[in-house]
Amino acid sequence: MPSTSPASLAGWLLAVTLAAFGIAPTAQATTADALPVALVTEGPIVVAHRGASGYAPENTLAAVDAAAETDTEWVETDVQRTADGVLVLMHDTTLARTTDVEEVFPERAPWNVGDFTAAEIARLDAGSWLGEEFAGEPVPTLADFADRLETHGQRLLLELKSPELYPGIEADVLAELEPLGWLDERRPGERLVVQSFGAASVRTVHELAPEVKTGFLGTPEVGDIADFAAFSDQINPRYTDLSAAYVAAIQAVEGPRGEPVEVHAWTVNDGPTAVAVAELGVDGIISNYPDVIARALEG
Repeated sequence: MPSTSPASLAGWLLAVTLAAFGIAPTAQATTADALPVALVTEGPIVVAHRGASGYAPENTLAAVDAAAETDTEWVETDVQRTADGVLVLMHDTTLARTTDVEEVFPERAPWNVGDFTAAEIARLDAGSWLGEEFAGEPVPTLADFADRLETHGQRLLLELKSPELYPGIEADVLAELEPLGWLDERRPGERLVVQSFGAASVRTVHELAPEVKTGFLGTPEVGDIADFAAFSDQINPRYTDLSAAYVAAIQAVEGPRGEPVEVHAWTVNDGPTAVAVAELGVDGIISNYPDVIARALEG
């Protein structure tokens, strides 16, 4: 049997994988120089989910600090908009789970983020639900969150949460981040990625600011990947929805910058699972415990 180099073997395996999906491999997909990023780098990056939310209240400045303490460079968070147009960070569309809003505003059920002003949200305690040591932790604005990331030299994976509730939030987010230096055309994708479950929202971000790297949260059919790749640099599914063949099929398609579409899997919170997911060839792993994942991947 003729000897085979690792690069040529990887290209052959990718071609076989794509054939299984009925995708004709391009010249790029079968050469070592243009293999998907995850196949030629040391391993996936690790992203702190809602900050290092296993150690501090999610989507707070304390969670950013906790991520910095674990030496995690990328931080994910969720942005929504208040009734008076201020961008704040909150995962749920209601304030009830992670703040004391029911005590402070008992007559305001169902306590939707978009029904409160920024001043009202600033009165809330977003930390005590996790532990007394976090009492008084505020709900941060996007500007405050970005400033804290800047302090630590960190990068931002920003999810537009339920964008259908906030028409125009894509432009609002870009307008907020641009003067803060996060939209640098000379360094596209190096500091900021904007993602969403809403494909239309991701497309809007790409159209408004092509220099901004984007991601779609979900699991498109293989035959639809090229359509998403027209405006998404990343396709980021739940890790339980992934297979090596599906990851390879995504990475074989060029995104809007002419580079392979990336795959970042969420939410992985233990070492053995992280190793298994990394072996699928993903480009990134999102976790509440980024230090645990990093140690597992280091072996």
